[in-house]
Amino acid sequence: MTDLVDIHTHLVPHGWPDLGAGWPWLRIDSERDAMIMVGQTEFRPVGPQAWDPATRLADMDDDGVSLQVVSPTPVFFGYDRPAAEAVKAARVLNDVTLETLAGHDRFLPFCQVPLQDPDAACEEVDRCLAAGHAGVEIGNHVGEKDLDDAGIVTFLQHCAAVGAPVFVHPWDMPGGARLDRWMARWLTGMPAETHLSVLALILGGVFDRVPDTLRLCFAHGAGSFPFWLGRADNAWHRRGDLVRGRSERPPSEYTHRFFADSVVFDPAALRLLVDTLGEDQVLVGSDYPYPLGERPVGRVVHDAGFLTGEQREKLLSGNALRFLGRA
Repeated sequence: MTDLVDIHTHLVPHGWPDLGAGWPWLRIDSERDAMIMVGQTEFRPVGPQAWDPATRLADMDDDGVSLQVVSPTPVFFGYDRPAAEAVKAARVLNDVTLETLAGHDRFLPFCQVPLQDPDAACEEVDRCLAAGHAGVEIGNHVGEKDLDDAGIVTFLQHCAAVGAPVFVHPWDMPGGARLDRWMARWLTGMPAETHLSVLALILGGVFDRVPDTLRLCFAHGAGSFPFWLGRADNAWHRRGDLVRGRSERPPSEYTHRFFADSVVFDPAALRLLVDTLGEDQVLVGSDYPYPLGERPVGRVVHDAGFLTGEQREKLLSGNALRFLGRA
């Protein structure tokens, strides 16, 4: 049976401290129940799946997962905070994550960095790689700065140089009356955020400047980008005066430069994703342990009748191992 590698899961350390001054914190309600708080506002309930290795391992065994990449929950990024505070928070979370997962070789921890300070972000990813992290998770933007910002590009170039895989997760979606119902920020805002950031890498000329040794993966099937790639190409050719930006080629010629996870839930959507990015660029993710994730892990890949056995094996493990630098 093919090994299954899940590259998209999250952790909330049970030992996360209250850093004060509006930082997210964890309200412990019982041995099995906690609430992520932002100030005095309830953000998300979590249980032992978020912090207990034994619970996670049992769920992995149920789903046939051999390796699990464990990344921070994006609400803790702190990109809107002063850089010195974000450095402190990143170090605390990254160290507590290693302590939580210590002794379990089926977990591959990814760190977070203070992305608003590129130099500090490079220093933290170096520290974390030396300490035992396998890569880094970043948000898709820092305020109004997208992934083509000069400072973020410097960080991505550093990750390429040191061989750190980068997992990009959407976060900090716009709100408002039209988006604060039905989880619309998650259902529409997240796909749009990811789509915009993929375009920023392409039209901002980042892929033309950063070496192809950069291993980059986008969450949630690269958002709405695969569905609208034809529109982006059409605009690049027809309105190049406004659309081309710094890119040397149309968007469709850059799809080999990044991975995307399989958190799309429907075989038809997975087929579009594989057709768009290629069978070598899609890998399994679940968004465990959150309720909008996929269980059992890899179900959409197993249910996709259009995949050959070789393609299915690539999506279940082979592509993930390449992204992680293990193949």
